[in-house]
Amino acid sequence: MVDKTYRTIDARPNAESLVKPGELVDLVEVTPLTLNDRRIYNLLLENAWEAIDKPVTHVIAKAALRGSHNSNDRVGESLERLMSAIVRVAVIWDGEPAIERVQLLGGNLESARGDGLVEYEIPARLRKIIGNSAVFARLQREVMFALSSKYALTLYEMVQKRGNLRWKASEKFTIEALRSILGVPKGKLTTWSNLKLRALDPAVREVSVLSDYIVEIDAIKTGRAVTHAELRWWRKDGDATGAADRELQFSKVGRRQRVAAKTEPVAAPPSAPPLRARPAWLDSRGAALRTETYETARLRFPGYDIYFVEGEWRSWASGKPPAEDADRAFLAFFRKFAEANPL
Repeated sequence: MVDKTYRTIDARPNAESLVKPGELVDLVEVTPLTLNDRRIYNLLLENAWEAIDKPVTHVIAKAALRGSHNSNDRVGESLERLMSAIVRVAVIWDGEPAIERVQLLGGNLESARGDGLVEYEIPARLRKIIGNSAVFARLQREVMFALSSKYALTLYEMVQKRGNLRWKASEKFTIEALRSILGVPKGKLTTWSNLKLRALDPAVREVSVLSDYIVEIDAIKTGRAVTHAELRWWRKDGDATGAADRELQFSKVGRRQRVAAKTEPVAAPPSAPPLRARPAWLDSRGAALRTETYETARLRFPGYDIYFVEGEWRSWASGKPPAEDADRAFLAFFRKFAEANPL
């Protein structure tokens, strides 16, 4: 029997976005990384994507990793931190949940020239995890570079991983698990109030303004102590999405003040249904698609990122009258998309 499971490595980056395996989103850093480290790592994954599960060496220009910085020192320092970074990844082993400890980056060779290359390897155990992955986050390149803290970037990745889950718009975490995923250093932000004020609130504001989702994180108490946090997300309507696109075109100068000022207007309207009852993958432009429709799309168009094409369809349909049969309309759009974008 043919395995029809859609794997993460079947998804493809494009000019606007890149793909990150879900297992590398909710990982726990034993060695905390910086915002620049995380961005560089995402670029290394993207560059290696066509053969990321193969035992080969990858090559990338240092200029592609520098971003807006002129110094190569930051690239080298990030590579060294990524080499020494050990992370804990939740996996399934013999049908049971397990924890796998892996390095994020293998051996690498950096040219001494400023305009030189970096040669690097993906560790064998990590290649296996990526090859078996079936859940991923699609990250918009502009958003990734616009976010100003590692907490905001990690929260954005968490929401992008979960945004298309059917019938799920929230998830609970223990405070310790949330701290670990965000990469909060040990001994820092130890109280809920400090964690919320210094890390969560700024990250929530940025992600809510710059991404396609509105995000909330609320405390859950056991007795008088805060023991858990609930992450909730829902897709913006067309106007709010347009506002996010416009903000990404502005200079970063003054963005923190604009983000703070825009937080209130994009909050959930009073008339909105309770968040727990609102599927995150629904937006105001379309109806729910049946499970059979996704299966049909996978069979007709193997190798395509189903949810990415769905997002393209919903964006295209914005402002148009609702389709009488959303499922047929989506499949018709998919056929034209596949014809225009052959693999």
